[in-house]
Amino acid sequence: MSVFLVIVGLALLVVGGDFLVRAAVGLSFKLKISKLVIGMTVVSFATSAPELLVSLQAALDGVSDISLGNVIGSNIANIGLVLGITAIITPLAVDKDFYKFNWPMMMLVSFMLYYFLWNDNVLTAMEGMILFVALTVFLYLLIKSSRKSTKANLEEVDDALAVVSNFKVGMWLLIGSAGLYFGSKWLVEGAEQLAETVGISDYAISVTVIAIGTSVPELAASVVAALKKEKALSLGNLIGSNIFNIASVLGLTAIIKPITVNPATPEILSTNIIWMIGFAAILIPLILIPKRFEIGRLKGMLLFGAYMIFIYLALI
Repeated sequence: MSVFLVIVGLALLVVGGDFLVRAAVGLSFKLKISKLVIGMTVVSFATSAPELLVSLQAALDGVSDISLGNVIGSNIANIGLVLGITAIITPLAVDKDFYKFNWPMMMLVSFMLYYFLWNDNVLTAMEGMILFVALTVFLYLLIKSSRKSTKANLEEVDDALAVVSNFKVGMWLLIGSAGLYFGSKWLVEGAEQLAETVGISDYAISVTVIAIGTSVPELAASVVAALKKEKALSLGNLIGSNIFNIASVLGLTAIIKPITVNPATPEILSTNIIWMIGFAAILIPLILIPKRFEIGRLKGMLLFGAYMIFIYLALI
């Protein structure tokens, strides 16, 4: 039953997240918000909704291990699993702007999260607010710099949604909200039961099974695009997702309900958050050595191999 709840929960999160993105973009067009702002804010927030709902549900249920594990595991999966597999299929070109803006911000919020948790084992409402304000400032600067650039990537914003009816937007919003609500509820319940059955911690389940599950949409989209020889993945968007996971998902969750590190899972601070920072930090030498501004198949294999090692160590 626990496995069934996890699978159904993940499926509902994927479906609910997809409908919510469509509704959010359609609504944004109706409110006359520019395509640039929609792509950088509305879509990013909507695609982070599954992680937000899972983390919030877990925090409210008193299993904050799942809140932390979901985000830390998703950030590791985005680089080790999604980027690794996509690069194995087709080499990825890296924009030079990557290390000037997106990467430093990802490192900043990662270290902020580590410090806040290490300091007193709690991510308080005030610390959550600091993370969320940092995200707001980052988005403002990102939009400001993108307005001056002709290279802003807006492929994820579907123009067809500009002419969709109010009724459809409303239905998508309802379906998306219901999918996310029940998906997150059943996923957290199933994860708790699965952890109990298998005999490992809620945290270990969240940092592996749940994290991979919430990264499935990104992985599927990236692999399909790579197989079609299209532009497989914007590294900037992937890094943006990691920034949102920490600053938006954990930030907003902590504002509503402070997140406490469980003394029974010391590996959160001693091991796994170090893995998350390590995967983020290794991107700079990877894009500079030996072939500059490209993540090729060998680098993809290294990332994927490191991710497999992480999963093995998390589950033993």
